[in-house]
Amino acid sequence: MGTSRGVLHERETYIIGMKEGDLFGLGECAPVPGLSMDAVSGLEEKLEQVCGALSTGATQAELDLADWPAIRFGVESAFLDVERCGRQRIFDTPFTTGKSSIPSNGLIIMSEVPDMLRQVEEKVAAGFKCIKLKVGALEFDTECDLLREIRREFPADQIELRLDANGAFTPDSALDKIERLAEFGVHSLEQPIKAGQWQAMAQICRMSGIPIAMDEELIGINSPAAKKDLLHTIQPHYLILKPTLLGGLAATQDWLDVAAATNTGYWITSIMESNIGHNILCQWTSTLDTNMAQGLGSGQLYRWNFGSPVRLSKGCLHFFAEGYSAQIKDLSELYLRELDG
Repeated sequence: MGTSRGVLHERETYIIGMKEGDLFGLGECAPVPGLSMDAVSGLEEKLEQVCGALSTGATQAELDLADWPAIRFGVESAFLDVERCGRQRIFDTPFTTGKSSIPSNGLIIMSEVPDMLRQVEEKVAAGFKCIKLKVGALEFDTECDLLREIRREFPADQIELRLDANGAFTPDSALDKIERLAEFGVHSLEQPIKAGQWQAMAQICRMSGIPIAMDEELIGINSPAAKKDLLHTIQPHYLILKPTLLGGLAATQDWLDVAAATNTGYWITSIMESNIGHNILCQWTSTLDTNMAQGLGSGQLYRWNFGSPVRLSKGCLHFFAEGYSAQIKDLSELYLRELDG
């Protein structure tokens, strides 16, 4: 699969199991090489330390996981699952009771232009109302030609178009490129320049003809004061919140609180977790007061995955608890299955 960081053939992840009496909870630690703070050689050693500490009664608060956001998310999720009776149904919302769904953007996998156009057509035919594409990897004129063709088939009042530059533009070229991209009725542009250039990013946000969303810029910003400083300095239009990269649900909620105080929009995005992490993210997202399309991939990227009560239909995610057996007694009962298609 083509991604902004190369071609991905497999995804390494760690499943955390937590047992308390007859209850067994699951969490997922899935750092992304080249992006996650904790995608380092010492990850497995740290995981062993954390599991050892938890087995002797340590609490989440006693674990030093500020620099290990993916582990923090996995541990937090396992605790929550145990607290909710170990059924992998952590939150009681209209979504988890089958009464509502979560709209999701349709992610276009990086490829040759004809194939990406075909993907867009397939996503729209499948019911997606929001499409997300990467920009900055191909020749810019070629990308503009692709966007022009997309808009020829699907005008802005029919399909919402989100772009993600993954920091591919330079501070000197970004505004000129954004001006050209604005011709295509773009909803938002993620991370136009590389993270860490606060003043340059702030200027782009002030002058851009497209609403700017921050993504990688948020990684490693942990304290409430630093989060407030970042948003007050740059003043982005949206935040792209990825709990695996940010340290879990509670840490992501901290970002939501700061966003609310600064009138900054947001959406939640998965980052190629397995169905275990994806299920948790979907459930938690359903507790939030938002109707925007989220960036929650359906787990269908993989040929092999774990079972899940979450299904994708007509561009929306649905929760089907009926017929899904979620309770297990230990990790030996957890297995991958080959997905259809």
